[in-house]
Amino acid sequence: MGQGVSDREILVASSAAVTGIFATTGDPIVAGIHAYLDMVNDAGGIYGRQLRLLHIDDEYDREKAKAAFHELVERQGAFAYLSHFGAPPVDATLDDIHRVGLPVFGFATGLGRLYAERALTMEEGANCYPIQPIYITEGRVMVVRAISMFHPKKIGVLFVNDDTGNDLLAGINLQCRRLGQPIAARRVELDMSTLSSAVEQLKGDGVDCVLIAAAQAFFPTVAGEMAVQDFCRPVLTTYLNSIITIAQATHQLVKGKFDIYALSWLNYQDFRLDNLEEASIWLGDYAMNGYAHCGWISAHFLCEGLRRMGPGMPLWQDFPAIMERSPLQIPFGGRVDYAGGKRMGTQDMSLVQLDLGAPTGWRFIDGLRSMADLLGTV
Repeated sequence: MGQGVSDREILVASSAAVTGIFATTGDPIVAGIHAYLDMVNDAGGIYGRQLRLLHIDDEYDREKAKAAFHELVERQGAFAYLSHFGAPPVDATLDDIHRVGLPVFGFATGLGRLYAERALTMEEGANCYPIQPIYITEGRVMVVRAISMFHPKKIGVLFVNDDTGNDLLAGINLQCRRLGQPIAARRVELDMSTLSSAVEQLKGDGVDCVLIAAAQAFFPTVAGEMAVQDFCRPVLTTYLNSIITIAQATHQLVKGKFDIYALSWLNYQDFRLDNLEEASIWLGDYAMNGYAHCGWISAHFLCEGLRRMGPGMPLWQDFPAIMERSPLQIPFGGRVDYAGGKRMGTQDMSLVQLDLGAPTGWRFIDGLRSMADLLGTV
């Protein structure tokens, strides 16, 4: 199909919350998309076609997200979706995305349903191009990082019983099975009622390090309980926690009793710093906003796909082969390889350590490395 494309214009769409409590994420994501498209359009567009963004505020609501998708794609005829934001909206619309078959570039969520190691049909997600880490992928990276750093005889896991924690655990279990790595995992309920017993049990499991599979709202409390029980094993957690507010809250509870590390997928070193300086011209007040960078990245991937197609009429069914032809570079990160139907997001992640002396609360330890790179050092 070639809907939304004329000789002069390509319609692209996004639904993200720009009002309510999630506006602090959705608003900069949309601003990042607008900024990248403005830059491309100012330079003449893609083979002479201008890109026009259609947007609806879905308020982070499942039903409003479904209605927005229907309006933007099936009524207004958008050609592609960009940086679809939030686990509930993405989960609510993913079946429709597969059914319709339009390409979707960048999901601002690590929802496990996006993960596929060999998506060959639209129903399997061949038309979806996640960029940032999917939690299952990140769980796998956490295991390999832990092995390369700590050389553990047994890895411990504390996981919060929600979608994020369970998806991270699924990736951790998958990679441990593939490597034959012994593991002990303990569940923490959302109300934290089982936290003390979970830490106590894991402490008795004889683990050498701990992976904490928990999002921002829970991580400081989980790490803090380890400190209370003097369970002083090095900790590695998800990129979700590698922000200054979480560093500050965690430090208050842990007080340096053990080392805490986190993964990170955005990186601003070397040529990526040049990319950031260029982007800042267009991003304005959002120049240093990581969520705006996510929107910028998703628009970049769409345009890279369109450039690969050449000046003819772009068609939905041609995107899988085009996107899988060779890995694509994230302007502020590593690479994403879609070859063979891989829909895993980026596997290239760096390592930071909690350190309130660093500007972000996390000190850079090691650069972007893939699972394959890390496995080569084990």
